[in-house]
Amino acid sequence: MESWALVTGATAGIGESFTRLLADNNYNIVLVARDLPRLKERAHELESKFAIKTHVIQVDLATDTGCEVIENYIANNQIDVLINNAGFGINKAFTASVLAEEQQLLDVLVRTPMRLMHVAVPLMKQRNKGVVINVSSVAGYIAGGTYSASKSYLTVLSESLHTELADTNVRISALCPGFTRTEFHQRGRMSMKGLPNFLWLNSDELVAKAWSDALKGKAISIPGWQYQFLIFVIKTLPRSIVRKVGMGLRKKQRK
Repeated sequence: MESWALVTGATAGIGESFTRLLADNNYNIVLVARDLPRLKERAHELESKFAIKTHVIQVDLATDTGCEVIENYIANNQIDVLINNAGFGINKAFTASVLAEEQQLLDVLVRTPMRLMHVAVPLMKQRNKGVVINVSSVAGYIAGGTYSASKSYLTVLSESLHTELADTNVRISALCPGFTRTEFHQRGRMSMKGLPNFLWLNSDELVAKAWSDALKGKAISIPGWQYQFLIFVIKTLPRSIVRKVGMGLRKKQRK
């Protein structure tokens, strides 16, 4: 029987890396994103290189309609792997940002993965098989505006579902990477000048670790020794210090 994986934000960065890893593991891929030409290009590359099937869905997951399209697709097609990866950042302080953009961020980073899981996970539970990886962030451990808050939600929900499904063969995991060489920061017009090279992660490598960790039943995957150490330090520091460091980092990115 054929196995299918659905990846949101599938045309670039971590999402694109996941499509190649899953195709290499003989999964057919449903690619979800807004850019139709890039979706078709990625689908063609996957089919040519890995001899798998693809299905392209062009939607804007910031909209109710776009989210509903994917919910309906999952409800009517067997999805064995769900990668909730779509996301973006806002390079403004909360008090200076546009409310509509804040709402879009909340819809893409919180509402959409929650709703997609609400459809997919019960079906996986019925089959007693499936993998869900939610692409969160180490930002969820600090205080850095709406983005941090959204990623914290995704990590905690992943942990909760991981515990709820511990006695099944459904694997739920949150991937919490740090700074990764993708289009994310350029698209968000964030300044990354002065960031040491050792803090940058490779998308393919962190995706490989996330997949391995999920199959091993780990609730959270934190790629890179530098970020594993960072999270250890964050958990030991007073939250007052964590808040100052988090907001200080956000201010630097706005320059």
